[in-house]
Amino acid sequence: MAGAARAAERYGIGRPATEAEIAAWNIDIDRDGRKLPPGSGSVAHGRAVFEAQCAACHGAHGEGGVGDPLVGGQGSLASAKPLKTVGSFWPYAPTLFDYIRRAMPMNAPESLSTDDVYAVSAYILNLNGLVPDGAVLDAHALSAVRMPNRDGFVPDPRPDVR
Repeated sequence: MAGAARAAERYGIGRPATEAEIAAWNIDIDRDGRKLPPGSGSVAHGRAVFEAQCAACHGAHGEGGVGDPLVGGQGSLASAKPLKTVGSFWPYAPTLFDYIRRAMPMNAPESLSTDDVYAVSAYILNLNGLVPDGAVLDAHALSAVRMPNRDGFVPDPRPDVR
């Protein structure tokens, strides 16, 4: 921040970001689900949001199309043709929420409400057989979902990346 303030003084442009501006951009969610916001969403609501906002790119049932497939591929990662989907590749469920919230839908990122993001996350996890049809996800329930590839990544031993 001090560097930005000095640049503003030197060139007469810009200003330091306010705490509110920083908070508005600081929306990332870590793998353990810390900082997941209040709210919840059901598989049923997620199906409706997915049909309206996601199916055009990802297919009616997450099978893929213009966008990547989101479903299937379990057990394929060690094969000659691995299919990397939410259900086969992603190690942590909270990162699904994070990605959807910040990047989807592609034509209008960050346009879904928090409840819609929980719901779409629930629906995609349901399509992959990871939560039941009646599931309602909130911060606690989403963080508790154990993804099939949770242990499929090799930890990075470098001390500077922990």
